Amino acid sequence: MQTNFITDGPSWVNGLSWADIFIIVLYFLFIVYLGVKYSKSGDEKSYFLAGRGMSWSVIGFSLFAASISSSTLIGQAGDAYSTGIAVFNYNLVSVLVMIFFAWFILPFYIKSKIFTIPEFLEKRFSVASRYYFSAITIVVNIFLDAAGSLYAAAMVMKIVFPEASLLTLSIVFAIVVAAYTIPGGLSAAIRVDLMQGIFLLVGSIVLTFYATKNGGVEYVKELFASGDTMMKLVRDNNDASVPWLGMLLGIPILGMFFWGNNQQLVQRVLTAKSIDEGRKGVLLVGFLTMLTLFLIIIPGVMAIKLFPNLPKPDMVYPKLIMELLPNVLIGFMIAAMVAALTSSLSGLLNSVATLFTMDFYDKFYPESSSKKKVRVGKIVSLTVLIIAVMWAPQIGKQFGTLLKYYQEMLSVMAPPIVAAFMLGIFWKRTNATGAFVGLIAGVLLGVINIIYKLQVGTSIFGEMHFLITVPFYFSWSILVMVVVSLLTKKPPLVKTDQLTFTMKEFNEETLALKSQPLLANYRFWSYLLIAFCFIILIIFW
Repeated sequence: MQTNFITDGPSWVNGLSWADIFIIVLYFLFIVYLGVKYSKSGDEKSYFLAGRGMSWSVIGFSLFAASISSSTLIGQAGDAYSTGIAVFNYNLVSVLVMIFFAWFILPFYIKSKIFTIPEFLEKRFSVASRYYFSAITIVVNIFLDAAGSLYAAAMVMKIVFPEASLLTLSIVFAIVVAAYTIPGGLSAAIRVDLMQGIFLLVGSIVLTFYATKNGGVEYVKELFASGDTMMKLVRDNNDASVPWLGMLLGIPILGMFFWGNNQQLVQRVLTAKSIDEGRKGVLLVGFLTMLTLFLIIIPGVMAIKLFPNLPKPDMVYPKLIMELLPNVLIGFMIAAMVAALTSSLSGLLNSVATLFTMDFYDKFYPESSSKKKVRVGKIVSLTVLIIAVMWAPQIGKQFGTLLKYYQEMLSVMAPPIVAAFMLGIFWKRTNATGAFVGLIAGVLLGVINIIYKLQVGTSIFGEMHFLITVPFYFSWSILVMVVVSLLTKKPPLVKTDQLTFTMKEFNEETLALKSQPLLANYRFWSYLLIAFCFIILIIFW
């Protein structure tokens, strides 16, 4: 192992050569140039949905880069360092969820020509459900996701520039992201994400190679051969990381929320030129997500041998970069890692701008021109960025606590929304009243549980892992939606026609796909991806 230090440079530079600094600066200039070059802001369709003309490969790499948030790149590597590879269950199960989403839900999104995911709730149910979901998403995106991404990126660069403040580093990243996201819209963000997804993959492969070369692979082999729990995906229900019941019942619901109801990610799928291109883009990100086991999580386990007793597990991935890589490659990998975090932020900015403009502003000012809507979207993006910059340093020492809090909030917020979408698409009898009452009832149960936990110190479910509480919220929301829908009027045809699943359409598509070449058939790639998932599950059972 090696540590690289500049002996004649300024005190605020740590561990990098001037070549590394040059690469980082050059990389940031390049992505700004790329974003400006591919910007589209002539009208709302171009600015918010990149003209709906993206191919599957662009969508896939963009989704992958946008999904590599602080919780994935830093959090999962840190969790692997602490508890082993069980954290990969979030990705493994989510890949199966992606396949379900691509087959059954994505077509309704694209066919309905929506700009936002809450907009689908209005088409299927009512404007009240749309406002509810949109408002919650905006608040969470600003104060947790956007601020968290800025904080994580600043923490990474603070290793390199230890004397720079978190606020200063947050401002720098905000300027970089704003330079291409705000003027260029989603088209710019997607093109930059495509490049950053490729850079991240290459960089992660290089880092994994160096980790194995420095003794990491021998350590992993020892753990695997001895049957150590660190290399097990399936854990008992007392496991603090991912109990098997939570893996089976909780993660699929959270995964559906993340991949099927998350404006930041699904917005990229809405840019597809066709349903088939969108589906193949989702399947591509499924294959790329499977690679995170070998490129992010297992290197986190290797770091136990390479750097025992790290005080902050979340810093294990930056530690691997700074200690194992030679100069020049350090600069490349730091740039790639920070790029992944800023990609997440660029997607968040555009998604919040889209949500506010199309779900609220357009409702109050429907006669506004396309240029006016784009201008409003840019103002919202800038406002969100300023709020996130100011909030990011406040996370400070409580970031770990906030991350845990965010997971628990997600376990409360996600189930009612997933229930509304699932019932809305697969049960025609679900009506607007049932959906809205179920959404509120689901959140109320969560609020009651939070208050109870603050007062008593334990959940109303007892000492139960938060993943195992998810199906309780989900089942309660489903129950309320079904009962209220049955007690009230049937939804009108306009609320179900072309917006709900029918076996007739599914069977017609099955027949049509038989005439396609095997490699062009999205279902073939789906089966291959499912097989890949089960092979990994069996190997690391």
